[in-house]
Amino acid sequence: MNRSKNTALIVIDAQNGIREEAHWGGNRNNPGAEENISILLEHWRTLNLPVIIVQHQSVSPHSPFYPGRPGNELMEFVRVRPKEKLVRKSTTSAFINTDLHRYIREEQIDGLVVTGFVTNNSVEATARYAGDLGIATTVVSDATACFDKVSISGKKFNSADVHELSLSNLKGEYAAVKTTEEIVIAFNVKSKT
Repeated sequence: MNRSKNTALIVIDAQNGIREEAHWGGNRNNPGAEENISILLEHWRTLNLPVIIVQHQSVSPHSPFYPGRPGNELMEFVRVRPKEKLVRKSTTSAFINTDLHRYIREEQIDGLVVTGFVTNNSVEATARYAGDLGIATTVVSDATACFDKVSISGKKFNSADVHELSLSNLKGEYAAVKTTEEIVIAFNVKSKT
């Protein structure tokens, strides 16, 4: 895991529409994800480290994330502050059809700490893309969450299993996987040196 003043916290799709659980598959795991994202966000802001907020702008009018719908709004604690980067996307990866990669290069960001929703969707897609670009990437296991998923054969997979499998897909090859506590401790140690 990269720990420097140029390591950015990225908060993906922390929008009110994530609370419409039935739309996403129901039975969301990790009910403490928002609290952990909030802890990390406050930590980054206190240390004056770079923050990137990603907002999904769905092209489907049936999505809670469709522009103009209440679900499209960022959660209250995520509101973008001055000097923080807002990225609006319409695909799973925050890198596709956005200026995120250019911003990372221009700001000399050398690592990403990834939080948000949904683990097996936008979180995984963004972390994979970052890893493929050679960016030191860490996904925060308890600051992400997902929902039940039905397979192509009709089998239902529990959200906790989907979450664990998604993180397992990323671990080692595309990203490190850490908890909120591990991240806070790591950056507290770094900030004192």
